[in-house]
Amino acid sequence: MLVPGGRPLLGSYRAWAGLALAACVGTVVALGLLFMGQTGPDGFDNAVDSPVVAFFGRRETLLLWLAAPGTLVPAIAVSAAIAVGCLAGRRLNGAALAVTAVPLATTLDDALLKHVFHRTYLGGLSFPSGHTTTVTAIAATLAVLLLIPPQRAGTRPARAALVAVACVLAAVVAAAVIGLRWHYFTDIVAGAAVGLGTVCALALFLDLVPALARRPGRPDNALAPRRPRRADA
Repeated sequence: MLVPGGRPLLGSYRAWAGLALAACVGTVVALGLLFMGQTGPDGFDNAVDSPVVAFFGRRETLLLWLAAPGTLVPAIAVSAAIAVGCLAGRRLNGAALAVTAVPLATTLDDALLKHVFHRTYLGGLSFPSGHTTTVTAIAATLAVLLLIPPQRAGTRPARAALVAVACVLAAVVAAAVIGLRWHYFTDIVAGAAVGLGTVCALALFLDLVPALARRPGRPDNALAPRRPRRADA
């Protein structure tokens, strides 16, 4: 049965997406339990964060600009642009992934995980990093839509370059929120895991929707309209 609105998102990569989802869940839970209730960095976070903070110094305006792609308005704009591109290519499942990945991932952060693990940085809830979650979800969405075959061979360099830019942007946002002293490095790791895991879970679900929509025992062509019988001459 063909997927309504486009080819499957994951194809033969479903098993890899399942493994990635399990790894992301394990990472968030393990780090969350390890740092639950903490109000300061551990030795590892301090070793990673201190050079970043020292490098940027007091360039707060620059850091705010670098962190901006992880905020709501730019993320919505990029997600909408991706969705429009998917609709133009008749990939309704891709458009659904684009418009749901960021809202679901950030809701998991803000409404659930930050309150469950209650790790703080200078008094604010910090685990996981919402900025990192946002940009990672966008980068992962682009990777699913642009890199998983089948794809046009002639556009491969452009598609790979676009995903690479999104990954670099995610790294820049992560460094900026560390420099702003909003998040520890392990908050960044957890945020990336939430963003990637959310995209994997959504893509797996959207690929399963057609199968779930089928009635048990009903053939795929059962929904096709029947041709009227010709009357006997």
